[in-house]
Amino acid sequence: MSQSPPLCVIIGAGEGLGRALAEKFARQGFAIALISRSEAGSDAAFEAAAAVAPDVRYFSADAVQPETIESALNEVTKKMGAIDVLIYNVRGEFTACEPLDMTYTSLEEIYRIEVVGAFAAARTVLPAMMKRSRGSIFFSSATAAYRGSRTHPLYAIGKFGLRALSQSLTKAYAEYGVHIVHVRLDCDLDAPYMREIYGEKYEPETLASPDDVAESYWLTHLQPRSAWSNEIELRPYTEAWTY
Repeated sequence: MSQSPPLCVIIGAGEGLGRALAEKFARQGFAIALISRSEAGSDAAFEAAAAVAPDVRYFSADAVQPETIESALNEVTKKMGAIDVLIYNVRGEFTACEPLDMTYTSLEEIYRIEVVGAFAAARTVLPAMMKRSRGSIFFSSATAAYRGSRTHPLYAIGKFGLRALSQSLTKAYAEYGVHIVHVRLDCDLDAPYMREIYGEKYEPETLASPDDVAESYWLTHLQPRSAWSNEIELRPYTEAWTY
């Protein structure tokens, strides 16, 4: 009987880092499950992974509604098997405002996207990973997790919460053999939407390659459990440190 391939689940698989992560893990022999609000939003990731992966499937969920994350992950397990790697790659809107201009609705929404959705994902997969004493969980994050902001407080508050969640889960469950990692990107990614924003000022050397970032996720997944990284930061060599 042939053995099933390992399974990587990516929540928030867009055309930038999500696409690169899907392709990277697919090239390493993983089956890929992509979870997002719309199938169209995962087209680039699906096509990149499908070219090399033994199995690629799409599942629908909305991070604002944590129950849908839980349901989608349960469906993934039912249809594709045990989850070996979970990557929560969801990002709230980078909305500019002063702190006193935040609304209750916007504050609750960013918290649900960045923290509650991430918790729903981790809570769904952790028990099985702990039972098998293996598995990796990645939370894609940003430097906003380390500092408040007078101009983008919503984003900072969401990322602060995500980092606290990651650390709390690590301290509670790493001893069961589950590798939990908060990945802080102190940079802009060389993704299609960022190229549009930069326009004539676009310069590849100043942006992080999504494929190179995905390589770092992969290498972190391979770390021996006697020397795990639970917090990693990534930036291109040209980046001016922002904290």
